[in-house]
Amino acid sequence: MTNLASSGVAFSRSHVAVYWASTILVAAELGLGGAWDVSRIPVVRGVVIDRLGYPTYFLVILGVWKLLGAVALLIPRFPRLKEWAYAGAFFAYTGAVASHLSVGDFPAGELVLLIVMTGLTIVSWALRPPSRRDLSWSWPQG
Repeated sequence: MTNLASSGVAFSRSHVAVYWASTILVAAELGLGGAWDVSRIPVVRGVVIDRLGYPTYFLVILGVWKLLGAVALLIPRFPRLKEWAYAGAFFAYTGAVASHLSVGDFPAGELVLLIVMTGLTIVSWALRPPSRRDLSWSWPQG
């Protein structure tokens, strides 16, 4: 797999549009979800605490990190911080899927949303422009 930023691939308008659409959707979900988590609104408490069995304080920790991740994805510069935000979003979404499945909770709508958000996170990460990439590392050659 090559690094698009170093391969000289030009970013078309459609790439930029898909990047920003996916990034805004991921940041919006992280921001709104983070605010709901920190606020511990009843619907979130019902899922995370009652159905999945996590402690109440987990919502505050997760919510704060989601809010910070949303900001990191949208602000200019800080490419390494963006890498961490993408990783955090990916872990949050896939961790939520794993949590639901591990307790035998199969809410189709929630699982579909989590899988879609995971996909959007991957799309945003893959299409980010060179100015938003951490170019200090590259894929191992082999």
